[in-house]
Amino acid sequence: MILASWEVSGLVEKGGPLVWVLFLLGFFGSVCIVERMFFFHRARINVSALLVGLGLHVKRRSFAEALHEAARAPGPVGRVAHAALLRYYLDRRDLNDVVRETGQLEVPRIEKNIRAILSVALLAPLIGMLGTMLGMVDAFQRVSEQGGISSPGELTAGVLTALITSVMGLTVAVPMYIFYLYFLGRSKRLVSRIERAGIEIVHMIADAREEDEFAPFRGEVSHGKKRNQGRSKPTSPEEK
Repeated sequence: MILASWEVSGLVEKGGPLVWVLFLLGFFGSVCIVERMFFFHRARINVSALLVGLGLHVKRRSFAEALHEAARAPGPVGRVAHAALLRYYLDRRDLNDVVRETGQLEVPRIEKNIRAILSVALLAPLIGMLGTMLGMVDAFQRVSEQGGISSPGELTAGVLTALITSVMGLTVAVPMYIFYLYFLGRSKRLVSRIERAGIEIVHMIADAREEDEFAPFRGEVSHGKKRNQGRSKPTSPEEK
């Protein structure tokens, strides 16, 4: 590639000061990409395995162990489950509100720096186009001051200098936009996992509490059935 064979000083000399702006945008976008990579790597979790483990603890009414396991789970999914388990004594509607509010607080963390990457992807080609227009204006202004073109090479060199910023702007924008789409997809999948985990953990807690509440009633029903069966059992002639 032609730009790769030139040094930074040569690019700035030929492309103008806007080349530095494109370099700064590329550096800023790269920092945001690295930060998001680490975030989504830390947030990776097997939601199904976490829910199975928490479900076993909840059924045994071992909320301390469930809280410990949820606290050890990385990322926002574990934090949402932990917030619900801390308030296991609430009814189903209040637990749904707790899960929803906790999930809403996690959304800004998930979407952090994604809009910044999109901004870099949108600004870089515009700045490159601005540099091209300014370079073309400067080239034609020199031609008009000289009263004409001494050789076609002068105009070609001026156009090449003007196009450098556009090429650099697209070079920065294309990978930034690809990473933006990648992180946008990962953020939507993570939000979906949070919603799934929140709904299922609420059902686990509420169902376990309802089973405990109806357990005595079920015992009385089964005991009553046994008594009725004993009374309705026919007596033998010897007993008469």
